[in-house]
Amino acid sequence: MSEKGIFPARFLFYIITISMFLLILSSVFLLQFGNTSLIPHSVFNLILLNGTAVYLKPSVKNEQIKLPFLSSKSSQVDAQIKVENGEPSCQKLSYGKKMCNSWQQKIKSCNNNQALLRVFMYDLPPEFHFGLLDWKGKSDQMWPDVNNPSRIPSYPGGLNLQHSMEFWLTLDLLSSNTPNVVRPCAAIRVKNSSQADVIFVPFFSSLSYNRHSKLRGKEKVSVNEMLQNKLVQFLNMRDEWKRFGGKDHLIVAHHPNSMLDARGKLGSAMFVLADFGRYPIEIANLGKDIIAPYRHVVRTIPCAESAPFDKRPILVFFQGAIYRKDGGAIRQELYYLLKDEKDVHFVFGTSQGNGVNQAGQGMASSKFCLNIAGDTPSSNRLFDAVVSHCVPVIISDEIELPFEDVIDYSEFCIFVHASNAVKKGYLLNLLKGIKRDQWTKMWEKLKEIVQHFQYQYPSQPCDAVHMIWEAVARKVSSVQFRIHRDNRYHRSEHKK
Repeated sequence: MSEKGIFPARFLFYIITISMFLLILSSVFLLQFGNTSLIPHSVFNLILLNGTAVYLKPSVKNEQIKLPFLSSKSSQVDAQIKVENGEPSCQKLSYGKKMCNSWQQKIKSCNNNQALLRVFMYDLPPEFHFGLLDWKGKSDQMWPDVNNPSRIPSYPGGLNLQHSMEFWLTLDLLSSNTPNVVRPCAAIRVKNSSQADVIFVPFFSSLSYNRHSKLRGKEKVSVNEMLQNKLVQFLNMRDEWKRFGGKDHLIVAHHPNSMLDARGKLGSAMFVLADFGRYPIEIANLGKDIIAPYRHVVRTIPCAESAPFDKRPILVFFQGAIYRKDGGAIRQELYYLLKDEKDVHFVFGTSQGNGVNQAGQGMASSKFCLNIAGDTPSSNRLFDAVVSHCVPVIISDEIELPFEDVIDYSEFCIFVHASNAVKKGYLLNLLKGIKRDQWTKMWEKLKEIVQHFQYQYPSQPCDAVHMIWEAVARKVSSVQFRIHRDNRYHRSEHKK
């Protein structure tokens, strides 16, 4: 080939090489400095690649960090009724992947660029939140001093505690602007709603239902209903609600009977729920809402105290209400099938007296713990089993599980269709067929995932609070999709 033919070929090669380099460089630049784009901050941080969540670490190197299946970090405490440290979680963790962002470690200060989610929280009067805990601040004080845990009002115990998500999420947002509180930078409270990915409504709706749903004295309207009516009026007057019809608002209504009077009027918002058992699909669904774990009521078993297969004499454990309505009728059928079987503990129980301690001891001594549908598809019994390292057996066909887009529950739970569970001999034969090695694998998984179901203050990496914020962040893109779709004809229709 002549030199004249070689020169254009080389020139063309150099041009192509330089063009490819500039294209790659510009792509990296856009990813690194895309904060000023129209893409929401939380959506920008969470990019889906081949079905796997990848986070971009805010550093010069643009390091990619996979959002994994399960975490390898340990939880600091098992949250008590009072805000205080408890026992450490399991330290031996073997998962190679990590559930949460590894860059969201505990830090003393968190800014808008670091946080996965920017949240605007309404300054509602205390009657909607900590006032329900009998907290009284100074005349101009809206919130308690979260910098000092001893000044934070305690959440009531017993079964009230299982629906306390609103309490922990509100505390976490308040602490995000509080110096010296060490927490993950998952969510940060912003003062300007135009900067927010999500608008948080700090109404302790479950506590309001539990404490104030009944008429007292000469009341014609319960305090619970009155607060819901006032909340609807408040939101309907807010520009933040009017802007997108409430689609970017987050409301916690974990108790299945909370927000009964207002849920239909506020159904465009994202809800944090226990399940969808008492909601029509147009009000609550997986497309927009978040399923959050119950707060367990039995104590977390430390790994060092967790009994292995051979030291758990009870094969199957259930203690709770047996006669339930609707889908919970299966409990009665299973009771008559199993109550007289060897190595089976199936008895009526309540949270009264020493019931919770007895249930905790029983679960910690059992290989399998039944989680059967009751009045609703879910209950805190599942999470009591998890923290007791008792392999859950889920018999609830309509159940929805927290964080199931990133957690594979089949690795540490047994699922049984209700129609099969009531067949004579089916359930026991299935569970007896699970040998020591197979059970031990599930037991080890349980010890590793416990931290994802712990509520505590301050929040810790990969605990329940952190996981809820990440679940909300994963919904932001779908919220934006709904908003943009609804805006298709907004301009042309308003010109008529």
